[in-house]
Amino acid sequence: MKRVAQVGFPRRKPRPGVQRSSKLHQIMALAEQQGLLRGERTRVVRGRMPEALVTRAKKRTGINSDTDLIEVALANIAVEDDYADWLLSRRGAVSREADLEF
Repeated sequence: MKRVAQVGFPRRKPRPGVQRSSKLHQIMALAEQQGLLRGERTRVVRGRMPEALVTRAKKRTGINSDTDLIEVALANIAVEDDYADWLLSRRGAVSREADLEF
């Protein structure tokens, strides 16, 4: 029997007592809109992390599940806005002699 694919965090009922930030909701909503949360959950991602890192990440996000924490972290990377990097890369692109007065 084929398992029905679960959709990430926006459709899950929040756990009692857990407050997730609107930023996390926005990240997961963007990931869902971009189709990143569709399909079967077949890929296993695991690794050993420092306890302090995991504890602080869980505390800051209000996420208790390691799987949910990894999903949010990956979604955050996948939908990251590159505007700041682009803007910084433009540094020095305008000639110093350009008249920028209004």
